[in-house]
Amino acid sequence: MSLRPLQDRILVKRVEEETKTAGGLFIPETAKEKPQRGEIVAAGNGKKTEDGKVLPLDVKVGDKVLFGKYSGTEIKVDGEEYLIMREDDILAVVE
Repeated sequence: MSLRPLQDRILVKRVEEETKTAGGLFIPETAKEKPQRGEIVAAGNGKKTEDGKVLPLDVKVGDKVLFGKYSGTEIKVDGEEYLIMREDDILAVVE
């Protein structure tokens, strides 16, 4: 892929959720919500301060993250769907 986010933006690919509940029931496509979990595919260099310094990001490529329901902007690259968002939109890193 030839896409590099700028400054404190990151590119996230959603991770698909389970289609089966713990009790064994299958969830139909129409009842599913978009997952709020994803993996970072690309990241910018960091946020620039007013005096020109660059603050590095707390996340890196490969991190699995949780983000808000309405966070980011959906984009399509090479037929794949991604979200591009600011680092501030990330709620947590899954370890």
